[in-house]
Amino acid sequence: MSLAARYLGCLLLFGVTASLSRAQPALTGVNLAGAEFGDGSLPGQYGVDYTYPTPEEVDYFTELGMNVFRLPFRWERLQIAAYADFDTVELRRLDAFVDYANASGAKVVLDPHNYARYYGNVIGSAQLPVEAFRDFWSRLATHYAANDSVIFGLMNEPNSMPTELWFSDANEAIDAIRATGATNLILVPGNAWTGAHSWYQNWYGTPNATVMRQVVDPLNNYAFDLHQYLDADYSGTSPTCMSTTAGSENLVAATGWLRQQGVMGFLGEIGAADNPTCLQALDDMLDFVDANADAWLGWTYWAAGPWWGDYMYSIEPDANGNDRPQTAVLLEHIGQPATPEPISSGDDVTALDIWPNPTRGATTLRYALSRSSPVEVSIFDLLGRQVLKLDEGVRQAGTYSLSLQTEGLVPGTYVVRLRGGTGLRTQMITVIR
Repeated sequence: MSLAARYLGCLLLFGVTASLSRAQPALTGVNLAGAEFGDGSLPGQYGVDYTYPTPEEVDYFTELGMNVFRLPFRWERLQIAAYADFDTVELRRLDAFVDYANASGAKVVLDPHNYARYYGNVIGSAQLPVEAFRDFWSRLATHYAANDSVIFGLMNEPNSMPTELWFSDANEAIDAIRATGATNLILVPGNAWTGAHSWYQNWYGTPNATVMRQVVDPLNNYAFDLHQYLDADYSGTSPTCMSTTAGSENLVAATGWLRQQGVMGFLGEIGAADNPTCLQALDDMLDFVDANADAWLGWTYWAAGPWWGDYMYSIEPDANGNDRPQTAVLLEHIGQPATPEPISSGDDVTALDIWPNPTRGATTLRYALSRSSPVEVSIFDLLGRQVLKLDEGVRQAGTYSLSLQTEGLVPGTYVVRLRGGTGLRTQMITVIR
């Protein structure tokens, strides 16, 4: 049964009807590129072949309301030889960015930008056994296990390999991460540059839709990393977009797949040039994501960073410090948590909001009463089983905040129900580790 069907069935048990509102997903941000530059010079020279984003860039984008940065970097620079200790200087550069971004209130997606290769050798091949990939992720997960504001992106855009091979590589990396005790969210890409548009296609081998449903994470704290560009070959290399609706049209099938599997997706790369068709297409795609926020954790635009210059997709401020036209489109889709529209009956409860959502450990429930009422809060899983109940007693008319502790709940989706007198409101929440 799909996630949506289970949600509807659960709400029917409560005697209410579901209605989802337009709402932005929880994670909205940008790829801050630079540390993956110079792939023809590996490991390369810092400041010549590659660089890292600056604190000023973090400040600029967090002030716009962005709350996640995807940081592309090269595996070969962090681990110069397979199975070796990490390079201490490079690790300090990585740490410096992560620490500053986290202190600014943003999460960081660590993105080894290697296309399922290391010095050109495919992961899982005779030239590069999968054990080397396990070793890399074991070391990186150990280093960041205590930081739940770090998200592990397994790999950027695996391609030109059997889907079954990449699937096996991904499961090995997840196993290595969890073996360290790390509970961080993991983003899992598919084969064929992990295109949303090609999720069901077979020109690259067995479709991602067939193979990637078998991903195994003992904590069930993962989402799928998909990418979607708007040009004719979906490569993100042209200023010409196919149509103003190319984005939404190419997300439909993958969104349905996410719901069927009961998992969520993350758009790790989206981008568009500065022209009317592309800007409309970008807005249309994000409208679609907003309308399907139950299936999408969020997105990171491609790209910004200190060395982009006049790159057609860049949202790095121009030489005069002005925003790019694409930035104005993105800002229309930032700032609202992904919560279903409150489902209500009666007039005693006039508002219900839960933030943060998704939540890790604890979240805050805010509600308003129109008159003095007894208040009861319950949490149900998607099979309709009550997993938590709080009796708040009688509350006077007014607005209240309540801390909900979720650390004891298995990661997944739940329904929060608030009763106040004759009023009833429900919201869906996602618990992650």
